[in-house]
Amino acid sequence: MNKDRNIVVTGFMGTGKSTVGKLVAEKLGRPYLDTDEEIVRRIGMSITEMFQHDGEERFRHIERRMCRFLAAQGGYVISTGGGMLVDESNRDVMLASGFVVCLNASPEAIAERLKADKTERPLLKGDWRALLEKRQPAYSAIPNQVDTTGKSPETIADEIIQLWQTVSV
Repeated sequence: MNKDRNIVVTGFMGTGKSTVGKLVAEKLGRPYLDTDEEIVRRIGMSITEMFQHDGEERFRHIERRMCRFLAAQGGYVISTGGGMLVDESNRDVMLASGFVVCLNASPEAIAERLKADKTERPLLKGDWRALLEKRQPAYSAIPNQVDTTGKSPETIADEIIQLWQTVSV
């Protein structure tokens, strides 16, 4: 098992990436990084503000740079923004540099979680179900998948760790 490789948790909004990523990091004693939080910290404005002022394309450019920077690091647990690995080149970079797992959930579970979550999400302003459908081929291209529907964050974190240990041997 290569302990220097990152563990990357990705998937659509509302699937549990940040919550579960933090738990995986805690359980493995690894540093944790959320790409959206890191971009906000570095840029000094929220993602919603960035979308409003600079547009989504500028955000995606910053996200691509962040992806390459993180891929060059090692030993982290990283939760990505929901769109980061939709970009094929970002996905390839992360797959080459670490263990990547995509979290999935039923549309009903996602709807319930998004309703309960007060996080600002600029892409929630439109039809999120259409966005999920559009992104599904990219998410499906990730070989490691975990369904989070009806599971506790602890159970999901344990599944990811078990999968990582199995695949990374």
